[in-house]
Amino acid sequence: MPNPAIPRYDVHRISEACAEDGDRYRGTATRLLKQQRRLLNFFKKNLPAMDAQTGEVSVYLFSVVVQIFEQYGGSLSKVNGRQIDAAAVRVQGLIDQVLPFDAGFADRVRAIEDRAQPNILDEALWALFERDQKKDGEVDVAEQQGGLIFLMLWVAAEALDTAWRPPTDFEERIANAPEFVPPADEDGEE
Repeated sequence: MPNPAIPRYDVHRISEACAEDGDRYRGTATRLLKQQRRLLNFFKKNLPAMDAQTGEVSVYLFSVVVQIFEQYGGSLSKVNGRQIDAAAVRVQGLIDQVLPFDAGFADRVRAIEDRAQPNILDEALWALFERDQKKDGEVDVAEQQGGLIFLMLWVAAEALDTAWRPPTDFEERIANAPEFVPPADEDGEE
């Protein structure tokens, strides 16, 4: 059974802080990737060949997922092989319910009720499929590649959730989390 979800507001706040911190975040990302080397190796091994920029985006998004767990607090241990295998089997068993990678993909993923950390997965969906306005330097990922990256992020989130123990004040933090308001595009649309 998955842990209770980290609030969407906090997931988005941490994710955006990684993007805004740019160069400083690289050092943190390197440390996080070393700590979760087994999961990172699985992630890289199971992604198909991609151009260099898209590959960098996928590893960056992976590091952000790890950062969300770590920064929210509690304890995050190294993911082991059994946790990775169980997460991969779980996601593999749901693929037929969510494919193809088209305009309805995100809605089909959201219809899976017992996803581990659905707010982290929703942030990944937003970044890969729903975000209309790209910031300077952001790479536009093709739908098919974005879908494959998302599936690997889903496996990572499931595995990391099993290796994470929420902070002792988790229930209080959930109760006091501000409501998430989706960011507006530059033209003012949500």
